[in-house]
Order: sequence, then C-alpha cells, then structure tokens
Amino acid sequence: MCDLTYDDVKRAADRLAGRTRPVTVVEGDDGVWLALEHMQHTGSFKARGAYNFLAAHREAGTLPEAGVTIASGGNAGLACAWAARLQEVRATVFLPENAPHVKVAKLRGYGADVRLVGAEYAEALAACEEFAATTGALASHAYDHPLIAAGAGTLVDEIRERVPGLDTVVVAVGGGGLFSGVATAARHHGVRTVAVEPEGCRTLNAALEAGRVVDVPVDSVAADSLGARRASRTALAIARDPDVRSVLVPDTAIVRARQALWDDRRLAVEHAAATALAALAGGADAAYAPAEGERVAVVVCGANTDPSDLVRR
Repeated sequence: MCDLTYDDVKRAADRLAGRTRPVTVVEGDDGVWLALEHMQHTGSFKARGAYNFLAAHREAGTLPEAGVTIASGGNAGLACAWAARLQEVRATVFLPENAPHVKVAKLRGYGADVRLVGAEYAEALAACEEFAATTGALASHAYDHPLIAAGAGTLVDEIRERVPGLDTVVVAVGGGGLFSGVATAARHHGVRTVAVEPEGCRTLNAALEAGRVVDVPVDSVAADSLGARRASRTALAIARDPDVRSVLVPDTAIVRARQALWDDRRLAVEHAAATALAALAGGADAAYAPAEGERVAVVVCGANTDPSDLVRR
C-alpha cells in the first residue's frame, strides 16, 4: 500500500509557490528534453522536498526548538539547511566522512552544524537517529518520507507545462524519493516513468527482483548521491505500476553522459544527474530506447560536483 498521492503533490506545490525556482526545460535531440533541476536552489531537486517537509511541520506547529536534523550524502543535507534557514530553525546535518568537500563547505555556508560520521550513509543515519532521540530535534530523511517525495513530485506538472504531450519522464534513483514523487504525479497524468540506477547501486531494481526491500552493495561513480543501501517501501510499491520501467546503466555510460553534458551544453553536473541521461545512450542498445515520436523528459537532478575533471586538456 502506497502512502503517497497526487493530492500530496498538489499540496506541496502550493507550499512551494514563490519559494523554489520553476524548472527550466530545454529541447535536446530526437524528442528528448532536459529538465534542468540542477539549477534549483542548493543545486538539486532536493530543495523541493526539504522545504515542503519543514513548511508542513510549521503549519502543524510541530517544529521543535532543537530544530531539524538529517543524514545525507550531501544534497539532501544542503536542501535541509537551506529550508531550515528560511524557516529560521537550526539544522544539524550528518554526512559520511567521504562526502565531497564542495558539499560540506556549502552546508556550513547555509549555517548548518555539520557532523561527519562513518564511511557510508547508513552510519551517518544511525548517528542522526541517536541525535534526534537525545535532543528532540525533528528527524528529516534524505528520501524516505511522503512530504519529501511529494515535494520532488512537483517537478512533473512544471515539466508538462513546458513539454505538451509529454509521454515519459526519466529519473535517476538512489533511495527513491525523487522517483516516488515523480512517478506518483506522472501516473496521475498517464505519463510513464523510467527509473534509472547505476549497476553498482541498484536498490530499486533489486527490490523489484526480490519482491521486497533489500540491502544492496554500493559501488558506483555516482554513489555520493545515489548510494543508499535500500529503496523505500513507497518506491517499491510505486515501481510495481505497469507504467514504470526499471533499468540499469554501467558507470562507463554515466561518465560519458556527464562529459557529453559538459562538452555539448557546458552543463557541469553530478554523476547522479547524468545517470538518467545515460539510459538513453547507445541507440537501439540503450537501456531505454524511446519509440519514434515519443516525447521524453530527462531530469538533470544535481550540480554539486567538482567540475575539474570535465575540462579536457
């Protein structure tokens, strides 16, 4: 049973009005459009869910004096810190010790208390949960919460306004927050969703194969953003819909797609943001090959990266 509905997405859109940037959509090749959500506040789509989460708690009178806390590989923490600053509450963010320096610096720039714990997201999450239990801080989540997912889902109506007749939206999957929100809104409009994961971080794909949520190894060039060990139960429930397709891409394709976004469009994005586009690479051999005339939007989800490796010498 899924606890996320299109009405949740619509309520999120009302809360976000005037707070988040409407997504910019540009036409690519062969009916493929790019939804440039990496231009969102904090450099990723995560701002939508984070603001919706805190705004909903503000409405309900459930924002504690201890503020909000979250465990994140980076982008969700950035978004939480940004939203907390707008709501004038404290944010304590837990990250793995290998989190990119650019993300740590940005977090501190938003005024967050940054705690670096462990080598993987799961260890940072355990420390975050202990902190919430001992301080009374409101525990947010990088992806596994209906308010977070609903905020991410607001992307779909914005894309449809810019791409009339949209058939398919393609998104990268880590833990499944972006996917859950997008697929919920897409299903309401009769739009299919393609969920793309690196071969080395296949939380949703493995859950579908097993018929239940399972832990998976994390080993991918995109693991800093897509490195959750398991998908949410909400994501699994939504992924069982016949209008959802789960596909995997190798790291080599992700690296090529990221470089192509830079070479062809001067877009410096994370490997996670290139993962969705990588599914369309390779023509007939692509992980997802659109039909003739199919109108496809690819969500370019984040830009918090070190771009030095993109410049060809």
